[in-house]
Amino acid sequence: MAAAKFIDELNARLAELFAASPAKDLERNVKAMMTGAFARMDLVTREEFDVQAKVLARTREKLADLERRVAELEAAAARGE
Repeated sequence: MAAAKFIDELNARLAELFAASPAKDLERNVKAMMTGAFARMDLVTREEFDVQAKVLARTREKLADLERRVAELEAAAARGE
């Protein structure tokens, strides 16, 4: 139990030290710079990507079905049915 209290206390002191240091400002500035850079890159979210991947999979399935049906109709037409 004493070890957990020591770790919590150490963590709190390090957080205070980090918050008062220039590293916090640097972190904030780098984060703002990266956010701006990503915004200009016209990226999509993971959720948007997953939705589009599902749409593409369904479209491929429909295309395969249509190709199969066309092949069947062509075969029937070639047999003279």
